[in-house]
Amino acid sequence: MSVSIVSGWRAAAGLVLSATLFGVYAQGGIAWPLGFVALVPWLLALDTVRGSGAALREGLLMSIAFVVAVFAWFGFAIGSYTGIGPGAGLAVLVVAAPLLQPQLIAFALVRHLVGRRHGPLLRALAGASAWVATEWLVPRLLDDTLGHGLHSSTVLRQGADLGGAPGLTFALILINEAVATAIARRRDGLRALAAPMSIALLLPMAMAGYGAWRLSSLTSRQSEDVASLRVGMVQANIVDYERLRREMGAYEVVRHILDTHVRLSRVATEQHDVDALLWSETVYPTTFRNPKSEAGAEFDQAILDLVALERVPLVFGTYDRDEAGEYNAAAFVEPGKGLLGFYRKTNPFPLTEYVPAWLDGPRFRALLPWAGTWRAGDGPRVFPLRTADGREVQVLPLICLDDVDSGLAIDGARLGAEAILGMSNDSWFTRYPVGAELHLKVAAFRSIETRMPQLRVTSNGISATIDARGEVVERTAMDREAVLVGTVHARTPTPTLMVRWGDWVGPTAFAGLLLFGAITLLRAARRRWHARHAPKANTHDGPLDVVLLTPFWRILIALLRVVARGGLLWMALQVLTNDGTPINPIAQVWMFAGLVLLPEAAAWSLMRAFAATLRIEGGMLVLEQPSRRIEIACSEIVDARTWRLPLPSTGLQLRLGSGSWRHAIAGVDPLRLTERLRATGATSIAQDSSASRAAILGHAVQATRHRLLDHPAFKFGLFPLLPALPAFRLHQVIAYGGTFGEWQTYGAKAWLLALFVWWASWAVNLAMIAAGLRVLVEVGTLLPLALRPLKTVDVRRMLEIAARVIFYIGVPLWLAVRLWPW
Repeated sequence: MSVSIVSGWRAAAGLVLSATLFGVYAQGGIAWPLGFVALVPWLLALDTVRGSGAALREGLLMSIAFVVAVFAWFGFAIGSYTGIGPGAGLAVLVVAAPLLQPQLIAFALVRHLVGRRHGPLLRALAGASAWVATEWLVPRLLDDTLGHGLHSSTVLRQGADLGGAPGLTFALILINEAVATAIARRRDGLRALAAPMSIALLLPMAMAGYGAWRLSSLTSRQSEDVASLRVGMVQANIVDYERLRREMGAYEVVRHILDTHVRLSRVATEQHDVDALLWSETVYPTTFRNPKSEAGAEFDQAILDLVALERVPLVFGTYDRDEAGEYNAAAFVEPGKGLLGFYRKTNPFPLTEYVPAWLDGPRFRALLPWAGTWRAGDGPRVFPLRTADGREVQVLPLICLDDVDSGLAIDGARLGAEAILGMSNDSWFTRYPVGAELHLKVAAFRSIETRMPQLRVTSNGISATIDARGEVVERTAMDREAVLVGTVHARTPTPTLMVRWGDWVGPTAFAGLLLFGAITLLRAARRRWHARHAPKANTHDGPLDVVLLTPFWRILIALLRVVARGGLLWMALQVLTNDGTPINPIAQVWMFAGLVLLPEAAAWSLMRAFAATLRIEGGMLVLEQPSRRIEIACSEIVDARTWRLPLPSTGLQLRLGSGSWRHAIAGVDPLRLTERLRATGATSIAQDSSASRAAILGHAVQATRHRLLDHPAFKFGLFPLLPALPAFRLHQVIAYGGTFGEWQTYGAKAWLLALFVWWASWAVNLAMIAAGLRVLVEVGTLLPLALRPLKTVDVRRMLEIAARVIFYIGVPLWLAVRLWPW
């Protein structure tokens, strides 16, 4: 009983300590390093729980503790806004905690379930995947995630252009897991600490290295001479329109709002010489250019007169209306042209700006009379911001909660936007500035992900200028009247990985969890089938196809393969970092032939030249080649050392009693061969030879290879026809009117050459995809090899299956989605 009580107190202490650390971490500033360890106390507590029910309970409790520590201000703001009081608002927040932070529950449960059967590495990967996948699946009001806390680190936050804030969250969780594992193993010696501490140190170093390189490249782009616009952001500090309407009347309120903004706008144009003006969200509290009264038409004209008089474009928050209803919108007005158009807010604030149809009704409206009736817009729009002298910048407007949606900013970048214009009304954060700080921090990640600068104006603060690094260059104080001037440049940013792939971390993590679950179920079913049918063990006693290599030829062939694979990875990197310039497929094929195909063909030819057949007969190791036969008594073999570096393939070096043997055996499973040699007379071979990490790695490489799916002829010769033939036919129909149109027009040679180019182009692109997947498989294999060597084969098999699924199923599905006439 006492042990249970102590365990319970430790779990509670770990939960409270982690929640407290997260509360400090969320404040930003110099507290950002806490993100690397804040989760550790709770992880150590989770390691002590027994049963899925206990893990689920810990997740629920942590969601409550996390909300109280990090978002207590939000409960107070709810109480203030609704009039129910701060205590009641906090109580509402606590009750809703599992809905607001469900990722903590999913993390605790998945981590426990995986940890029961697997080691700390798979447990950490599964837990981190569950965390970010849940954040992607379940909408959250502020789209908060742990990665946002790294905004205070200029260098580390740059990694968000690869995987967004969720990618940083994933890395933080892995680092916390590594630290927790190291603490748990602290009494097991330095060897046990080496692997987790290496991850805990190397992962932040890799993040910092990438961040430093990215900052350097962004600095070089800033020196480009491009057209720029100075934009004056008007923060009028007028809030609580409803109270003002009761005190002053509807007409006088609008008049007061317009007069204040006109006055501050003239300050911006006359004293700061701005080229454009930006007002905040819903600053004009009625429908623009669709007046509801004569007074509304008068106010509309006042805005048009301001634009005409100052001769600068104006972007401001207003309402738009059509037959479906009203929208929270941004209007673009240009001198001499009037209204260019509206952007309609895509993500209206739930329960204040709109109510879901399934929840709406008279009873609900009676409970929440403040709930609005605005409708959601239909996605991003890009508008030109033009000056009279011809300068122009393509801008993407985002209103309030739109800037917590990375998908909107990414879609805007794909539409050609060069800068972001943010408009918000953060007046309900006036008494709780931590909320405004969080909103600003989240908005800054949109600039990092897309590398677009951002000008963000709010009704009463915090207005800010944010550069492409996510740096808040200038900002205003809250609850102040101010004019802030920012500059935007007509510079199309180089597409980041986030812009190319979208918000990919959450979906990838979710797919990985599904794949892991499916593989686990299949393996369990296979074990049951084998148990029922009792299959005979494979003795591996047949002849083996191997390659005999001297040191010279091994080094030469290895260099050829390094050149080939390095060239392929370099080509893939060039495609990923391409700024959108069309790639010449013929040039790409020739480059592939020179950099990859030629050295790989040379390596293959040399390997075939030294091929041999290996057998063990009557205690003798027999190696046969067309021109010679080598026989070695197994009893003479005193050692077998696996190559530490499996190049040009897996292999091992034999040592005989009479001295070293100059040939090495390549293309063989070193673990299996060592076992066979020991079983047939080579008893002098040390047991640790087969238990070494090099031998385990070689065995994992050989044991997980699929004879058909991994064969180059099938993978890069036959399979590329699957995407190439439909694409080639579509090209022929569009360009020549039929499948054989080019044949009929220019002859068989031209048609076959075009078919070859399409096939070769797809083969090259699939080879680059396979190279990227191969890097992931190899890196993923090294992690269990370092932490739990006996699990290496199982982990690599799962990685190989995942890579094959992505390659053979994912690529055709992606092509089908791209070509499908939605």
